[in-house]
Amino acid sequence: MQMPTIRASRDDDLAAITAIYAHHVLHGTGTFEIDPPGIQDMAARRADVLARGLPYLVAEEDGRVTGFAYCNWFKPRPAYRYSAEDSIYVADHARGRGLGRLLLDALAEHAQAAGVRKLLAVIGDSANAGSIAVHRAAGFTEVGVMRSVGWKFGAWRDIVLMEKPLGAGDTTAPE
Repeated sequence: MQMPTIRASRDDDLAAITAIYAHHVLHGTGTFEIDPPGIQDMAARRADVLARGLPYLVAEEDGRVTGFAYCNWFKPRPAYRYSAEDSIYVADHARGRGLGRLLLDALAEHAQAAGVRKLLAVIGDSANAGSIAVHRAAGFTEVGVMRSVGWKFGAWRDIVLMEKPLGAGDTTAPE
């Protein structure tokens, strides 16, 4: 097996991206979405990210997309345009091999190049130890937990908030 390649996503990656995300929607608490979106919805979400000049990356191994990561403005108002929320999903068969960390590191680098000064993680489920650990290893710090804000799989779920400054962070004006 070759080392994973992290690259910009392409239109022809959408079927794999949609399948990876659907697995997480149906079987995990890292996303609080209940019904998996279709390929058209995923294409529109990707187009929204790219229209803002933000990165949407995939991990490719042996010609197969095995994970994806992107960031989007934390909130839609223009004042938030220097703070972006990350999203990282790895195919179930590829978990536990460091792929999430590779995607997160590359995403932070691309986000900084796009002008992002603060990368935020809004991690579904405080029991999501893998995502919390990968963010911590990548230099994120925990800033809070919001208790019982989502209902999924018959239980209340928390979200963990983490942050990482990029580049000059808040030490200088962005413009």
